[in-house]
Amino acid sequence: MDSEELLAQLADIHLPAEVSYWPPAPGWWILALLLLVAVVYFVRRMVQLRNLRQVCQHALAELDRCYKSFAGANGDPGSVRLRYVNEFNSVMRRVALVHFPQANVASLGGDAWVDFIRQKGDSSGLNDEIAAALSFGRFQTQCDVDVDAMNNLGQAWITSLYLGNQTDPQQEEASD
Repeated sequence: MDSEELLAQLADIHLPAEVSYWPPAPGWWILALLLLVAVVYFVRRMVQLRNLRQVCQHALAELDRCYKSFAGANGDPGSVRLRYVNEFNSVMRRVALVHFPQANVASLGGDAWVDFIRQKGDSSGLNDEIAAALSFGRFQTQCDVDVDAMNNLGQAWITSLYLGNQTDPQQEEASD
């Protein structure tokens, strides 16, 4: 056999089949799974943040209702302030009970309650006058406390519990 006959016996060159897009390689499956996990995590986190903002807004609205009730009340200023302190204290306790259900917040009173407020949130506006009103306000017949400072303390404390270091874009726009 000569070389021409051997070459004639060879089959023509045929190209392999085109690479199919389906099923993808294992690396693409892993990437798709990681992307799915990331999207699920992101959506859940956004829902949690939205819920926290809503709960925070409800608590702040309750505090604002107490403040508006104080501002619109007529009568003896000392007793009106005392009523505000008691309403303020109950709002703060409800927020603490929701946010710290395992901390036995309901049983706290006096200085222990004030210490709890100092430890758990932004209490930079908590001065001795407000601390005394929160500790013993409900047992007094008259109360002389700066209601505006107390309201600011409540807003800062509630916001710090629910939103931490996050800032609300609506509040930033309002302050500008």
